[in-house]
Amino acid sequence: MRALLSGYYGLGNGGDEALLATLLQMLPPSVTPVVLSGNLEETQKRYGVEVYKRKSLLEVTKALRSCDAFIWGGGSLIQDVTSALNPFYYGTIMAIAQKMGLKTVAWGQGIGPLQRPITRWLAKTTFGNCTRVSVRDRVSAALLSEWKIPHILAPDPVWALESQPLPGLSDLPAPRVAVTLRNHSQLTPDRLHNLTRALVDFQKATETFILLLPFQKNKDLSIAEGIKAQLTEDSKIICVEEPQILKGIYRGVEMAIGMRLHSLIMAAAEQCRCFAISYDPKINRLMEDLDLPGWDLTSLPDNPNLMSKAWIEHYANGEALSQDRLQFMLDRALIHREILFESLDV
Repeated sequence: MRALLSGYYGLGNGGDEALLATLLQMLPPSVTPVVLSGNLEETQKRYGVEVYKRKSLLEVTKALRSCDAFIWGGGSLIQDVTSALNPFYYGTIMAIAQKMGLKTVAWGQGIGPLQRPITRWLAKTTFGNCTRVSVRDRVSAALLSEWKIPHILAPDPVWALESQPLPGLSDLPAPRVAVTLRNHSQLTPDRLHNLTRALVDFQKATETFILLLPFQKNKDLSIAEGIKAQLTEDSKIICVEEPQILKGIYRGVEMAIGMRLHSLIMAAAEQCRCFAISYDPKINRLMEDLDLPGWDLTSLPDNPNLMSKAWIEHYANGEALSQDRLQFMLDRALIHREILFESLDV
């Protein structure tokens, strides 16, 4: 069997690449993966898979005709906040696959927000015609229940991604704290200035080595560079493209401060203490599910001293996930693998 995988792949986003790596890890061995990508050479080289251009209708159609199944490969694909075009792009391909008679799987989805009636209708229709659906959060599950669409709820698949150590990490000074911030309209210059000032104070108080981890270079790197310029020499920007190694970095980290969802999931999965800064409802849901401390960007303290004190307190007294809680998350995340085996009849 050949399965076409569609997601935000080949576009330099560490979280979406981690979802692709996890999906490839979970696919039944008898299934040959074919991937729609924004960077054919990079995706083919990294994963050793057959690839087609994600934005070429001709290539997408050719790929669909060569496959037996189609998989929406995880994450917040069906939402109209970042772009109203997202649901139409992904929904149209899913609708074509369903029209062609392929088995269709919506896998590890985080649905919404959907602010427009037309995108809600499109989502309801395409999800309703899927062979199987799995979602990663309670809000998505509630929406599908409202639509009376059968589904399975399980934690984000990246919890189960196999991690690998970063060569040379142990040579850097310890203890280490990882920081991942991203460009966002609510991360105003004043808020970024206060965050940077708080990180400087936090580092002085804890004598930690700061690892700045951009998850998406075109959105995160400039912020990391600005922070690095204000820190002491005991800091380093690390850009990693391989998802397994990106996750493995957190094995050698005491605490993570993160805006990106998968930076927090990867850190928690490697039993690292986490402090969240939320720009999106999906981060708030993770904070609720794991009882993570943190702030919404809109309610970020104006006083850098308050921020640094909160981080120092969590660094000194906070706890990582217990082994039992972590094992529960891993076991539940593997339900997404069961969905693939059941859907593809292998």
